[in-house]
Amino acid sequence: MRNNPFLILVICFFLILTFNITYINIKTFSAINPAFNNMKTYGANQVCQALPFKECQSCAKAMCLLEQNSKRILYGKNIDVKLPMASTTKIFTAYTVLENCKNLDAIVNVDDRAVGIKGTSIYLRKGEKLTVRELLYGMMLPSGNDAATALAYYIGKDIPTFCRIMEKTAQNAGAKNSEFKNPHGLDEKGHYTTAYDLALVSSIVMKNLDFKEIVLSKYAKIKGNDEIKNRYLKSKNKLLNSFQGCDGIKTGFTDKAGRCFVSSASRENLNVVCVVLNCGPMFEECGKFMELAFKEFKNYEIIPAYNIIDSIDVVKGRELNVKVFSRKSFNYPLTNEEFLKINYKYTFPEFLEAPIKKEQKVGNVKVYLEDKLLFKDEVLTTDKVKSNTFIQSIKDFIGKWSFGLWNFNNLNIK
Repeated sequence: MRNNPFLILVICFFLILTFNITYINIKTFSAINPAFNNMKTYGANQVCQALPFKECQSCAKAMCLLEQNSKRILYGKNIDVKLPMASTTKIFTAYTVLENCKNLDAIVNVDDRAVGIKGTSIYLRKGEKLTVRELLYGMMLPSGNDAATALAYYIGKDIPTFCRIMEKTAQNAGAKNSEFKNPHGLDEKGHYTTAYDLALVSSIVMKNLDFKEIVLSKYAKIKGNDEIKNRYLKSKNKLLNSFQGCDGIKTGFTDKAGRCFVSSASRENLNVVCVVLNCGPMFEECGKFMELAFKEFKNYEIIPAYNIIDSIDVVKGRELNVKVFSRKSFNYPLTNEEFLKINYKYTFPEFLEAPIKKEQKVGNVKVYLEDKLLFKDEVLTTDKVKSNTFIQSIKDFIGKWSFGLWNFNNLNIK
């Protein structure tokens, strides 16, 4: 018998069969519908009353302040009115370049058509060679129209093609109400954006570390030409020196657009971007609204990452229960009053029937502010649970027996 593995297997088979028949007779469970029968729902805070954003009094013709991570609009005025935007156009230009150029240290042979562009200039010369990065500095700090044009020719080969690429890039980012006729922002019929589009794209491009390093710079030095060894650049953004936490981004002015400014700042994990179009005191206005945002709002952690929610009882399983969790973290800018009225809703079954896979979807979690859904994520199981059925027991036994037999044979071979 000791040398007959098959006989051992048959005996163990009948022992397991006897055990499972006894177990089934003792424990009887009703079938659980895996499609969320017997749901339980809890977490019943009162629903809150909150506006999407506060319509504000501003001397700007249009303005929009939003939080960069959530894209929540905190304050606004005429946010969807189409207006010329002067050199803040260069934010769209920079975003398009960054989306279409993988190597910022690539050499650009300055196109002859980029030389002598009217308006603000870094005085490019024919035949000059600068990197994409150097031209971005030249475009964003002193607002070089020639630098913007050189980049447009490098990416698009001609201005109309680049503008089409720029419109497509903006639309893909969610900016649906902008149209471009040039890369620098000089007045031209059909060249416009909205305060919201500009704020949205600015919040996205500020996530690019290369761009953020550029617009955070008060000064920079780039390559010169035959007449000057180096170009020394200075940012036109006065808030970099005067506003706590300011980290960008671009000024602009033309006769038609007036004074335009996009600013950004970060304090205590709250990151905001503020756009003012056609605004005389543009620095003061942006500073006022950003200060107000930091006073009234906080970036609350609503749900942490990998948040253990509860345990669910398991039917016909090797374990009595299994923990469930949500994977994603969720932060959102709220006032203190709004935070107290956040409503959580978790939905998942009271019971699960084994077998259960690890990270098996069993429900969802939703976060509401008033009746507005702010966030949704799946509820998943933390571990797998094998079934405690006769078939699973046979599978486990055969697996262990096969492994033992393999080890036994290997020992005999040796």
